[in-house]
Amino acid sequence: MNHSTKPSLSFDLGADHLHAVLRVDQTRTDTLVQLVAQWAEPKARDEILDALDELAAVVCGPRAEGELDAAIEQVEDVAGMDTAQVEVSIQDTRRLLDELTEVARRLNRFNPKRLLPGQRGAA
Repeated sequence: MNHSTKPSLSFDLGADHLHAVLRVDQTRTDTLVQLVAQWAEPKARDEILDALDELAAVVCGPRAEGELDAAIEQVEDVAGMDTAQVEVSIQDTRRLLDELTEVARRLNRFNPKRLLPGQRGAA
């Protein structure tokens, strides 16, 4: 359960308490708004549909390394989408730091030496 004062932009523990979860709902909102804004242009709609069809084929079938990234970039290009980034205020930065610090503290209680997978046997 996310205990953040702003769950839509937050850090929390994963359900198994073995990883952190970063939630940034604004990225999804911006992505859909940018896609739909271009979709409204009749000339762009066919190109966007073609790119989405290509992406669907890649997602639903076997794919070579890098093919998914290329298909996503194609959709972003034809839809004129911006880089997926979110401006974070000073207040939210401090809150996120506190949340991440707490998540890291809880994760590290099972790994006080902060070993990576594969390092445990060597330690």
